[in-house]
Amino acid sequence: MWKGFTERAARTSPESGDPVLAGRTYAIPFDPVWNAALALSGGGLKGWKLVSADDQLGVIRADVRSPLLPLEANVLVSVTLDPNGQTRVDMSALGNHRGGDLGANYRRIRHFFRSLDSSLGVRPGQILEPRSSARHAA
Repeated sequence: MWKGFTERAARTSPESGDPVLAGRTYAIPFDPVWNAALALSGGGLKGWKLVSADDQLGVIRADVRSPLLPLEANVLVSVTLDPNGQTRVDMSALGNHRGGDLGANYRRIRHFFRSLDSSLGVRPGQILEPRSSARHAA
């Protein structure tokens, strides 16, 4: 927990022990997930401004401004297919300031994924546990 307050970056990974930082593997086709992530990054979330998007690479770049604190960040959202053909979403956020971000980037990631789940209307079984889906690929 303390690490999130003293660092200025946060990123997801399937290997993360923190469920917020595990990212998402969806049993939902690429296109709806891409379109929902793009809509959120392009202004669907307060303070987010789309910088660029490449659906061939599955990369969305956005600048994010915190509503209360002057803690701006560059965000990269990656939407790809995992080895099992499931849609994988990962995210990183890097603060544009010195020192820690007081957990702002961690909260950005948590808020993004909650909003993405809501936008997609995720039902039980559509979010796959990343480590178990990786084991099935082996």
